[in-house]
Amino acid sequence: MIEVDAVIFDCDGVLFESRRANLAYYNTILRHFGLPDVTARDRGKAHLCHTAASPRVFEELLGKELVSAALDFASGVDYRSFIPHMEPEPGMPAALATLSDRMPLAVATNRGTSMSEILRHFGLGGYFSAVVTSRDVQRPKPHPDMLELASRQLGLAPERLLFVGDSELDREAALAAGVRFAAYKGQVDSELEVRGYDELVELICGT
Repeated sequence: MIEVDAVIFDCDGVLFESRRANLAYYNTILRHFGLPDVTARDRGKAHLCHTAASPRVFEELLGKELVSAALDFASGVDYRSFIPHMEPEPGMPAALATLSDRMPLAVATNRGTSMSEILRHFGLGGYFSAVVTSRDVQRPKPHPDMLELASRQLGLAPERLLFVGDSELDREAALAAGVRFAAYKGQVDSELEVRGYDELVELICGT
């Protein structure tokens, strides 16, 4: 059991299994520019689509000269059509209900405008006291800006927070912000790991 005053969650890979949704979204944009789809077999590019903010994804996949055009086109793509491809992590809604009765919860994600629609679609918005996206800060993860903003919005010191993430970007952001980090499903090396939501609740609540 650990003592924390709030928990912050990454979205992709932590709240949801969203690889299919993310690839479908980015492939829609790649096709517009005449480029082939990214598939799950291309682990490097697929991981990028799953973890990084859109400007970095477009820079890596399309080149710097097309980032602005890609962002313009993406602004007209309705992410709601991809949300049905997202799968809530097992036990996540019940765990959020339990934890939110004890402490404030937050989200810190490299997603942009889609986050509010996702929470609305799955009926999860009421569990979170703060939702911070890449649109709210100058620098996305792995920079600490999101976690620092979440800390201010929650009114709690960074060292009293726990950030649950699944990527190296999450781990680096937590380290830079002075926030304790738990690796979800051991996707990255960390002193603290949780294999699922039952284990997370037990870690925090002791039951």
